[in-house]
Amino acid sequence: MPPAPLNYTPTAEPITHHVRARQILKAHPEAKRLMGRNATTALITAGCVLAQVLVAWLLRGQAWYWSVLAAYALGAFVCHTLFVIIHEATHNLVFKGQWANASVGIGANLPMVIPSAMSFRKFHLKHHSALGHFEHDADLPDHYEAELIRHYAVGKMVWLFFFPIFQLVRTFRCKSVVPFDKFIAVNWAAQIAFNVAMWVWLGPVGFLYLFASFWFSVSLHPVGARWIQEHYLVLNEEQETTSYYGRLNGVHLNIGFHNEHHDLPGVPWNKLPELRKLAPEFYEPLEHHTSYTKVLLQFIFSQELSLYSRLVRGDFSKKKDRQPEAVAAGE
Repeated sequence: MPPAPLNYTPTAEPITHHVRARQILKAHPEAKRLMGRNATTALITAGCVLAQVLVAWLLRGQAWYWSVLAAYALGAFVCHTLFVIIHEATHNLVFKGQWANASVGIGANLPMVIPSAMSFRKFHLKHHSALGHFEHDADLPDHYEAELIRHYAVGKMVWLFFFPIFQLVRTFRCKSVVPFDKFIAVNWAAQIAFNVAMWVWLGPVGFLYLFASFWFSVSLHPVGARWIQEHYLVLNEEQETTSYYGRLNGVHLNIGFHNEHHDLPGVPWNKLPELRKLAPEFYEPLEHHTSYTKVLLQFIFSQELSLYSRLVRGDFSKKKDRQPEAVAAGE
């Protein structure tokens, strides 16, 4: 069975979130009080960083495969929380100043080996302002990715495993994002210094744990299913964003409340459940996920789902002589 048709929407901006935000604030003006910052996030950052370094230190004299197993069973979850913290810092939801938030993001990035926090900030803010626009939103897969894996389970598994590489390549098409600035320079300098120190102190096995933890946290792993959960049309072909209300929200700082976050990005992670509770008439009718594992398996093994299962604004295929249906079928 071929993948689902490519879903185009002719709107010029992500109307759904903007409109719903205005409706929520009109119906519940008290929602404005939920906006603010949560400095406690910085303490959580320190705890997660220390936890990763401690586990890497304990593994330094073990066989390499123990690092890989520990990274999959534990480190990926800790790194995923650190990604959420980078996300919070990106929206300036930890402290007031931009450099203060950048420092939290760079600090959270340290155990991940790859300097990505400040680059993520640039592309993620563009994701919010240009959701679904192929030329600006790096969250959308490239056409070659979709054609490469089609709707095959093995292809999707390979794509998910190498997701960090695919994500990096996508950024080159987003010409509207300046690829380098002073924040990225500091991010790289801090990361290189940390990596050298960890390699010297922990050796290759301990360092492998840190790298594998990062890789699994955005790869073929239950928490990696978040990249599918957020904007892939797994449950509803017309709902652009889907939240996750499962148990891992308690571990990952409510990152699953994705509709709520896109509606009001100024609400910090600890207040997102309150936003949903405050405006149930807006959120309860929406489809949602309750299990990352279920999302992962459904995406991999359903032939109805592919990388084309996204709402796209603009020309996704970049090939003027091809119709959306033909592109979706890989013709």
